[in-house]
Amino acid sequence: MTAVAPDSAWQLHPQVSVRPEPFGALLYHFGTRKLSFLKDRTLLAVVRGLPDAASARDACEAAGVAEEHLPRYLGALGTLAESRMLVERSR
Repeated sequence: MTAVAPDSAWQLHPQVSVRPEPFGALLYHFGTRKLSFLKDRTLLAVVRGLPDAASARDACEAAGVAEEHLPRYLGALGTLAESRMLVERSR
């Protein structure tokens, strides 16, 4: 798992749909037909906040992620990026 750089900006891939669930959410990529489970509501809040945040760090902070948990969330975002659920964007 590769963590995303905290100061990089990200968003959901345009072909990814998010379906909220009681446990978190399902992400479905219509291009690759991959399904990902977000089993953490805070991670869902981070993912939803990415388009409006200047950076991954800012999205995490806005979702209430404490500094000591930041590496874990950046790692989760890295996993989503590796599976092409997230794409890097220019600021």
